[in-house]
Parts: sequence; C-alpha cells; structure tokens
Amino acid sequence: MLLISTRRVRRHILRQVRLYSQEAKKFDILYMGRDEFSCGVFRELHAASDVWNHITVATQPDEKVGRRGSMLSVSPLKTLGSSFGVPIHTIPRGKKDFRTWPLPSPFSLPPDTLPPSNHLLLTASFGRILPLAMLSQFPRTQQLNVHPSLLPAFRGPAPIQHTLIRHEKETGVCIIGMLPVKKKGSSGGIDAGDVWGCSRMVCFLLRALRRPVPEGIDFSGLRDLLAKEGGRLLVDVLRGMIGGTAKAYSQPIETDAPHAPMIKQADWTINFSQLNAEQIIWRHRAISHQVIPIKRHLTAVLPCNPIRTVQLTVLSIISDPYRILMPSMVPGVARFHEIHGLLIRCKDGGLLQVTRLKREGKREMNAKDWWNGIKGMGLVVDSEVTFR
Repeated sequence: MLLISTRRVRRHILRQVRLYSQEAKKFDILYMGRDEFSCGVFRELHAASDVWNHITVATQPDEKVGRRGSMLSVSPLKTLGSSFGVPIHTIPRGKKDFRTWPLPSPFSLPPDTLPPSNHLLLTASFGRILPLAMLSQFPRTQQLNVHPSLLPAFRGPAPIQHTLIRHEKETGVCIIGMLPVKKKGSSGGIDAGDVWGCSRMVCFLLRALRRPVPEGIDFSGLRDLLAKEGGRLLVDVLRGMIGGTAKAYSQPIETDAPHAPMIKQADWTINFSQLNAEQIIWRHRAISHQVIPIKRHLTAVLPCNPIRTVQLTVLSIISDPYRILMPSMVPGVARFHEIHGLLIRCKDGGLLQVTRLKREGKREMNAKDWWNGIKGMGLVVDSEVTFR
C-alpha cells in the first residue's frame, strides 16, 4: 500500500509540474485596438484560453462626434472587453501625450529592465503609432499586429477600404511583428515587420490567410470576415510560439505594391468622367460606412455657385444602359426617370441608378423629391442636370 501511495504521489507531483510548466508558457497580453475589426479578433483570442493567463485592453477614450458634439462615440472594444470582465485602460486623447503614456500594470517597467518572457503586445486596427519606448517594454518577437491585407500590398490605415475600391479579387490577413517608426515618412511601422508563418507555404505569404473576396460584399461584411479569420490565425501563431514552432519571414520589397492611405474627402467626391459605374459602386461599398465626423456617402457636385453637393445614399448599376432612353453620352449628365429614379451617365457609357439622395443639412429623400427640388432652383436645363 505504501508503494502504491508513493507512486500516486509521484504522478500527482509530475502532473502539477507539467501543469505549471504549461501555465508559465501562457502570455500576459496587452491588447490595443478600438473598432469592430479589433473586436472580431479579440473574440477569437479571448476564447483561446490556452494561450493567455491575463488580458488587458487599452483603447481610445470616449469622444463627442456629430454636429456640435451631439453624440458620444464609445470604443466598441471597450464595450466588448467590459462585457468579458477584462481590465480596460483608455489612452490619452492627444497623440503627443500618448507618446509618453505609461503602460498599465504589469507592462510598465523601469528603465533598462528586461521585459518578462511571457509579456505580449498585440494591436489590431488601433490607429496609433507606438513609440520605441513603448515597444521596448516587450520582448522583440512578441510585439504583433493583425493587419487585414496580403502584405506588402495595402500597407496603411485603410487596407479593407482600398481592397474594395480597387475591386481586388483576393485578400487576406497577416500577423506581423511591429517596427518602430524612425522618422516621419520612413518605411518602418506597425505594418512593415516580419510576417509570422509556417514553412510549408511559399514566398512572403507564409502564414498569411488567402481567400477570395465574395462578390458584392461591402466594408462591414469584409471587415467581419477578415477579423474572425485574423483572430483564428493569431491564435495559431501564439500556439506556435508557445510550442516553439512559429517562425517569422521578412516581407519582400515590392516598390509597386498598392498602398492604403487614410480615406479623405477627395475619395468621397465622384468625378463621373473618371470612374465607370462599377467603380463607383465598389467605392460606395468601401467607404459609405464611415462616420468622419458624421456619416458620409459618395458625394456629387452640382453646377451652381456657390458650390452645392448632394450625397448619393442608395445606388446601383443599370445592367443594360442602352435599353433606357438617355440621349446624352457625356459623363456626369443626369436625368430623372419615373421608374428607375435618377440616372447618371458615367465613364465608358455606363448608367448609375440613384434612388435616394441627401442634400447638405437636409434629411435623406427619394430621387423624385430631390429632382423637384433642384428644378425649383433652376439647375435643370432641357430635363437634364450635369454634375461637375
């Protein structure tokens, strides 16, 4: 009996040692993000409790948006993290203050202190550049970013939008190491680091997820799809790190790789002589979700002084533009059709169908009411109006 008891004790001790060893390999994670993409990644990470001991979230503070700050914008990641009982910390509002912001405990370390081997920094659609002083508080190989593109294509803050604007047939998500930005305009930064991956794949797409872009998808749909896949990929990489099998590969240098700069007002403004109907529709799917600082849609400029604009809120393509009587082939010429609404000629002869519009400072309205309004302004000549 004594011998059996001793064996049981030994097995119990060995089991506890193994459990402690496994627990020690798990990460203490500082997760930085804000929007719905970072939320999708976070859900997959939080569900994989085998890769983390503790998660702390850092996100942007609440912000007043809309006209005269009439609405309060709360970080979606803050809301999600709070529902999971995760500690939430808000960063300073100003970028200058953020550069000297002390990381929350236990990630803030005294100068010249080696970071613990299980500390891990993760970012996903965070929207801020992390300074070297902040990155240095984590082991060099444990500063990771989830980026929704097939790098080096579409580096920058708006990869999903530009993927849709260009109507790319393929997209993906990469888990990459972060690099500090040495100076303004340098090639360093959170989306220029090594790609973590597996050796069974070839070229730079090691550990990058490839999948077709579903036809007709918009920004929200593609964002959610890539966030979920990115979260799964992140968990696979972290499991590889814990198991000692994960490897990183440098991104190739491709001077002609498309970039993904921040969406600006010029991206919303439509020039019908430069874009065909399909390109306008894809642009609409890519950026009409955004709220900067209020919800915006594609904008057309009316031929009047002072300049007036109108937002195109519901639009589609006339599949057979030549079956509808539309005499002018000049891009930008528009007519009202009782059945189809507002028809606008685009580059290459295509027709854009717009059924709902929104004037500056006014509520959204149907195409007929809008047309009657601009007729009253004297902008309709010979049953047509020509956008600039």
